[in-house]
Amino acid sequence: MPESSKTVRQISFHVTRYNPESDRAPYVKTYQIPVREGMTVLDGLHYIKDNLDATLAWRYSCRMGVCGSCGMLLNGRPTLACNTQILHIAGTDLTVGPLPNFHIIRDLVPDLLTMFEKHRSLKPYVVRADEAEINDPEGEFYQSPEELEAYLQFTYCIKCGCCMAACPTLATDARYLGPMPLAAAQRYNKDTRDDGRRDRNQLTGDAHGAFRCHYAGECSRVCPKGVDPAKAIQHLKRQLVLDYLHLARRKKPCKKLHGPGQGKPLPNIPAAPARTVCAEAPWTAGRQD
Repeated sequence: MPESSKTVRQISFHVTRYNPESDRAPYVKTYQIPVREGMTVLDGLHYIKDNLDATLAWRYSCRMGVCGSCGMLLNGRPTLACNTQILHIAGTDLTVGPLPNFHIIRDLVPDLLTMFEKHRSLKPYVVRADEAEINDPEGEFYQSPEELEAYLQFTYCIKCGCCMAACPTLATDARYLGPMPLAAAQRYNKDTRDDGRRDRNQLTGDAHGAFRCHYAGECSRVCPKGVDPAKAIQHLKRQLVLDYLHLARRKKPCKKLHGPGQGKPLPNIPAAPARTVCAEAPWTAGRQD
């Protein structure tokens, strides 16, 4: 038997269970799990479902820390179950619960609808004021590496909800937009191609927007992708104040390339590989269009 497949120890999984159709309130059920080296919390939940209790429900998809589906509360910390090895966080016991600050659909499945509604309300996409360019594009918008760097960190968000679950303000104010939507707003506000900041200010600057944040920093501490929503919110506050005082610098318009060869490529980019299909494919030979 390979060394990695041997059971290292038995660990008690204390899992929150709740079925709204039959339970009056959530309760905790304990399962004994044989844990091996490299086994993740998600693997442990699969063991429970396959061998101990087929009724346990949770959400997952990629198993690679990319989709953000398996956000859970593990030993009191919001994180991804697929990225967390059991032996790294548990001695003999591990508590597993749904993300707080959300309604529970069932067991470990939170209802993230309110988070996505807030996110959508802030127009998380590039807004352009020039309708003529939108309907009849003349070229490609160009960004320098420095302009990209201004918002790149905030693009890594996978919408897992861990930051929302850790936010103490959201725990007391359900109408607060929350760190994920506000970080998304800052991501597009800093994009030189975007013209939608004034529209977003109406929501980010209201009583339940950026200034409702008390800068506890928990959102950034638990983010599995290093997005740092707390940083984004502080920058957003600064921009809101400058806009209110009419002291904000006018955003530099994004350059537009009207054809190939106008932009300067970054240095040290390897050349494209050779063609693997001939210019005239066999199935098109002799065809007259």
